[in-house]
Amino acid sequence: MDSEKQPEMLANSSSSNGKAPSAIPESQIPTRICTPTKEMKEKDVDTQTLPAASGRCSPKRYDLTRRQRLISRFQYGTLCYTLFIVGWNDGSTGPLIPRMREVYNVGYTVVSVIFVLSCIGFIIGALVNVWLQNKLGFGKTLVLGCTMQIVVYSIQAAAPPFPVFAIFNGLNGVGLALQDAQANGFVGSLSRHRGTKMNILQAFYGLGGLVAPFVSTQFANMERWSFHYLVTLGLILINLTCQITAFRFKRLDEALKDGGEEVLSEAGGSEGGRFGQIMRNKNVHLLGFFMLAYVGAGVTIGGWIVTYIIEVRNGGPSSGYIASGFYGGITLSRVVLVPLNRWVGERRIQFVYIALTLAFELVIWFVPNLGVNAAMVALIGLVFGPMYPITISVAARILPRQVFLGGVGWIAGFGQAGSAAVPFITGAIAQKYGIKNLHPTVMAMLGVMTILLFLTPDRPSPNQGASEKEDVERPSIEKEEK
Repeated sequence: MDSEKQPEMLANSSSSNGKAPSAIPESQIPTRICTPTKEMKEKDVDTQTLPAASGRCSPKRYDLTRRQRLISRFQYGTLCYTLFIVGWNDGSTGPLIPRMREVYNVGYTVVSVIFVLSCIGFIIGALVNVWLQNKLGFGKTLVLGCTMQIVVYSIQAAAPPFPVFAIFNGLNGVGLALQDAQANGFVGSLSRHRGTKMNILQAFYGLGGLVAPFVSTQFANMERWSFHYLVTLGLILINLTCQITAFRFKRLDEALKDGGEEVLSEAGGSEGGRFGQIMRNKNVHLLGFFMLAYVGAGVTIGGWIVTYIIEVRNGGPSSGYIASGFYGGITLSRVVLVPLNRWVGERRIQFVYIALTLAFELVIWFVPNLGVNAAMVALIGLVFGPMYPITISVAARILPRQVFLGGVGWIAGFGQAGSAAVPFITGAIAQKYGIKNLHPTVMAMLGVMTILLFLTPDRPSPNQGASEKEDVERPSIEKEEK
């Protein structure tokens, strides 16, 4: 029987008995996958599951209580603050690198070890994220990642010997990867205004990177430079309090229900999906390596550009503020360029952004003017920023539902490894050939991003919808047979 005619037939059968047609519970209205209309796209309606009524798709009505609205806003605000901390971490490093080299008397290669250990930490975090999510649940995994950061910054604030400082940076990578994965997975699971909220979430990452250099540059010029990490520790303690209050160590479906979200059962019955399913999905790895190159290029610019300006362009002690221009561009673009992204198309606009980034990099490389270089750094942030939320949006579109949550955790965590691996490679090259070779490294990453973008599909495979439906329906069929 055609699912679109069921509501009408049920209503007619009621009236034929002389009774007024009774309202059909919303949970019994059949659903189907439909193509979003132009109006739905403009209103940012999630059309993956919409009630089919009278032969047309219409967005589901969400009648939330005042308590649910408050909880939903507090949950989202907490995750935005968590991404602010991730950005703060990345934005703090660049201005502190020259001071670390001076205090510890180490070269580019040795100081880059902090990036290597962070990279290892990010990869470990991405690998264990799916297991932790299934074992502990969303809320506990989120708090665990935050607690790791508290331990790290408590040690680093005392300016321990460099090997100890670097080792704990690895633990920091694990904590950041866990939190980044949970935040992206939670917002990616929302049914209301998911695209807009993802862009705002990522804008808070840029905001953290924008603010951090103003603080770390001041501490870099002080005798007690490591006290910068006491400020960071205070911010993390606030983050921990908010996470515990907002999510109360609950699993993902419980936390979503508290905010009034409709929770769809995931195939396989596990919160993070099956690890094997995720690892066998080709698109997960294409997006993961794209994110690694993207994040690596971005953090390399934000982290090493200060050293480049000081040593190549003869910038002064205030050169650390140039990194703020980069992260300021990221913050602004993730909010104001959303309409342009939709108008041009997410796939096409990414190629445009990569081309513009390459052009601005060439200007910095070949135009020896401090003011022009600072302006180009800000413009790179402006065109570079939107690509992260666009990639998460693509993941939500092309990955099967039962793979998405764990998959986006892997993509985000593995991508964060780029924030450590690529800056380390840059530092090792700088040790031998000088920091002026920063730009070829960044441009190589842009080339890798372009190739991966060509290889990544923009739409799910034709048989994905059928296989996904079969995976979701199989548990209920088996239950009925029992």
